[in-house]
Amino acid sequence: MNRALPLLPLLLALASCMPADAQTRHDTDAPIDFNAQNIQLDDRANRVVLSGDVQIRQAEMALNAARVTVSYSGNVLDGVPQANRLDASGGVTFSRPDQRARAQYAVYDINRRVVTMIGGVTLRQGGNTVQGGRLSIDLDTGRATIDGSGVGGTSGENGRVSGRFSVPGRDDE
Repeated sequence: MNRALPLLPLLLALASCMPADAQTRHDTDAPIDFNAQNIQLDDRANRVVLSGDVQIRQAEMALNAARVTVSYSGNVLDGVPQANRLDASGGVTFSRPDQRARAQYAVYDINRRVVTMIGGVTLRQGGNTVQGGRLSIDLDTGRATIDGSGVGGTSGENGRVSGRFSVPGRDDE
């Protein structure tokens, strides 16, 4: 017996719950603005460490965390650095106009245009909520994938994904 077959209706239901604007492309070429209590520059390692209520914004996307390490190429002193990765930890929230996610850790790979969140992940979109251990969001397509794996005991319940889908109300006319 094929055990994947019962998942098909669930996957179709999840896909139908995603609004059309979830498929819009994020502007990864937009500048990345940040706000933090502290900043530490390590130009030899090509990184900047932001700490203390870090707030990052790029176009309509926001990332908040206790600490974010920004890896870059180029030289800050020459005035031409280009951020290529953000590693966030500590109560991470990631939001776009149509979705909001929370986790312990997140990595935004700017070059691949992918955000990966790990550890007790919760994704909310409209009235839908999905929980698991790891979330990956492709910013080009808007596709979000959640699985039950995680780090150090932070996976979904029993290594599984769980959630709740909203059901549209009926018009009894």
